[in-house]
Amino acid sequence: MRWIRGQSTLLAVLRIGVLLLLLVGGTGAKCTSLNGVRSWAYQIQGLDKSGAADALLDSRYDLLVIEPTRSAKGSEDVDTAGLVARLHERGKLVLAYLDIGEAEDYRFYWEDDWRRPGRGAAGEPGFLVTVDPDGWSGNYPVAYWDQRWKDIVIYGEHSLLNMALEDGFDGVYLDWIEAFGEPSVAAAAAAQDIDPAADMVQFVREVGQYARERSPAFVVVAQNGADLAEEVPQYLEVIDGLAQEDLSYGGEADTEWGDPDSGDVPTPEEDRLYLMELFELYREAGIPLFCVDYALQSDHVEEAYRRHQEAGCLGYVSQTPLSRLTETPQPQ
Repeated sequence: MRWIRGQSTLLAVLRIGVLLLLLVGGTGAKCTSLNGVRSWAYQIQGLDKSGAADALLDSRYDLLVIEPTRSAKGSEDVDTAGLVARLHERGKLVLAYLDIGEAEDYRFYWEDDWRRPGRGAAGEPGFLVTVDPDGWSGNYPVAYWDQRWKDIVIYGEHSLLNMALEDGFDGVYLDWIEAFGEPSVAAAAAAQDIDPAADMVQFVREVGQYARERSPAFVVVAQNGADLAEEVPQYLEVIDGLAQEDLSYGGEADTEWGDPDSGDVPTPEEDRLYLMELFELYREAGIPLFCVDYALQSDHVEEAYRRHQEAGCLGYVSQTPLSRLTETPQPQ
């Protein structure tokens, strides 16, 4: 995750613009299935473990963000559609986690002859730009404006988005929106005379347009990259929800559940306050906010949930593996 501290004057101008849109009937409060959500959870690993599906089914959460398991190599035969249908029977809204800003070498689309990029050296195909800056193994930021990548995510017959639609998901939860500001990706965009922020907004817009032609109530939630609304205010028109990690606490990559490094890393106060300012843009545009922090220590868990409420977010506190439902749920 990342964000860039911006200018308060620019935020003020953007707020005025959003308020004017609201007054003249512009964006207005978005009316989607997200408006009825009162609690949510996030699990993208361990869904194939014994008892994992039952835990989701029996949970009190009315929104679940889960891994679309059959898109992973070796899991092609997993009945993701069956799980989604069972969750729907329990009245739950279900979003598919899609990493649209990074390629993952454990997905079905990764070919044996692809060459992994290194730091400062692009891979092959050429849209593989660099290695994940946060240390997640097997993840590689991409030139997301490349049509070959768009076909993998959206337009190909067996694209990630088509799989989510076929499996009956109610929407998508898009990760790595922040790719537009990753230095290596931004440099690759500059070399092609591309505006990375504008092209990310266009990419997300295309995801929503394609999906809603097939499922009109389909929702698009974007994770992180909240500062994209500073760069391109039209972004507020193309997403239905904003999710933000690490408002108060983050954790390390590639950890196991229970590892002390999987949470309790404090977010710098200036970054937290900047995020709080950015949230105002989304609230004023009627966009629901979801926050996920990573903490194991009880005082940090309590602090994170309290700050979620202060920020107007629906909160969830877990650990970075996201391999099971949290053991520290927010009090009802």
